[in-house]
Amino acid sequence: MKTYRHKVYVHWGDTDPAKIVFYPNYFMWFDESALHLFDSAGFGWNAMMEKYGSPGMPIVETKANFLSPCRFGDEIVVESGISKWNEKTLEVSHTVYNGDSKAVQGYEVRAFVKPHPDHPGRIKAFPIPAELRAALE
Repeated sequence: MKTYRHKVYVHWGDTDPAKIVFYPNYFMWFDESALHLFDSAGFGWNAMMEKYGSPGMPIVETKANFLSPCRFGDEIVVESGISKWNEKTLEVSHTVYNGDSKAVQGYEVRAFVKPHPDHPGRIKAFPIPAELRAALE
């Protein structure tokens, strides 16, 4: 499985009054990490638009388990990879490391979409192209 790891420095604005990361920021970092993962395989959102007419892969489900807090000043690592494939969706798993410990474990389910052929302005899920899957495995 292809993985992507990137560092995130926890800024003051990422935290709550107790100086721990405000939980929605993890979902923002998951989303950012997913884009980096797809970019690293040559299938970032702009490339997918050019190649397939797809505006990206919207999230249809997400979840996170918060194992230990990250705080202002920490440098964390977000590691992401595809953990499950379905016909029209895939699951991107994310693990946030703070030093040697796992701080957060989560996932996003994303759908491969293109413009709906019968309803302009809407999108519809389609089967994931084989070359996209091969690039991420």
